[in-house]
Amino acid sequence: MSLVLTGSLKAEQNDRSSTDGAGDFAIRDTNTPWTVEHDGYSEVLSIAIPRARIESVLGPARLFASLTVEGHQPVATLARSFLMDMLAQGDRMSPEVAERMVGVGIDLIVASLAERIAREVPRPVHGSLVVQRAKAYVEANLHDQTLDPPQLACVVGVSLRRLQELFQERGRHISDWIWERRLAAAAQRLADPGYLHVQLGSLAYSCGFASQSHFSRRFKERYGLSPRDYRHRALSQAVAC
Repeated sequence: MSLVLTGSLKAEQNDRSSTDGAGDFAIRDTNTPWTVEHDGYSEVLSIAIPRARIESVLGPARLFASLTVEGHQPVATLARSFLMDMLAQGDRMSPEVAERMVGVGIDLIVASLAERIAREVPRPVHGSLVVQRAKAYVEANLHDQTLDPPQLACVVGVSLRRLQELFQERGRHISDWIWERRLAAAAQRLADPGYLHVQLGSLAYSCGFASQSHFSRRFKERYGLSPRDYRHRALSQAVAC
């Protein structure tokens, strides 16, 4: 990934040319030659991303290599801000937390690419990309208690009815998916020794629950244990290992 910080550059790869300005980014396929021409002074942040993490979602690199993702696009703005914050805070994170945050960053990059590719692909493929963008946004905003299907539809640029159809085609309801991801994130944090100091109420709010009682009820319905008991069992098993 090449993120232009200042200045601009021109690049060519796979018979595709692009001009990237400050805030824009593009993916370069390291298996294929490419050329880059800087227009005067410029600064570029380069980040190596595992090929499989992107291709497993978006398909072969030839579909997106050297496509300019404009920095003013909503998800691209979010991805850029997240990556810059990661650079500033990375040294203060434990390896486990850093790994999780890197995963979030890659999801945001994938969502940004999906948003860009969607302008060039047929409707069936476009539907898959919309769902991926929606899921990536949910993962990055689980803490937002106002996150709901209408807001999600607005973010990914489709009508609520269309987004509901796309999720239902894949056997899911949007609201169910959001709550499932919130519960999964909570379960992961409860089992993580790095979150042991976090009180259950704070953990619930950070995963988007409005109250600890609501969190406890939904969590026990899903996992069969209260959050407190789930944490105790998970950490006891970790110590035993």
